[in-house]
Amino acid sequence: MNPTETLEHLHNIGPVLAAELRRAGIDTPQQLLDLGAERTLLALKPADPGSCLNKLLALEGAIRGIRWHLLPKGRKEELKAFLRNI
Repeated sequence: MNPTETLEHLHNIGPVLAAELRRAGIDTPQQLLDLGAERTLLALKPADPGSCLNKLLALEGAIRGIRWHLLPKGRKEELKAFLRNI
């Protein structure tokens, strides 16, 4: 991850999700990386209780630098299980 990148430069992160992240106090790609997808989703939930699997997959893809559909099947299953248990 390039330290000069903005959230919008990451895969899967458009202006709407970037704004949601900033409202949750996540202003940089490094902060997203440090938190991880699961904790980031938990930070977004108060403002968006309907946060869904697609958002969680997008966050994981952004962290890995790939489009979310390219995530390994096993990781997708882990994220689905996480979402079911929160």
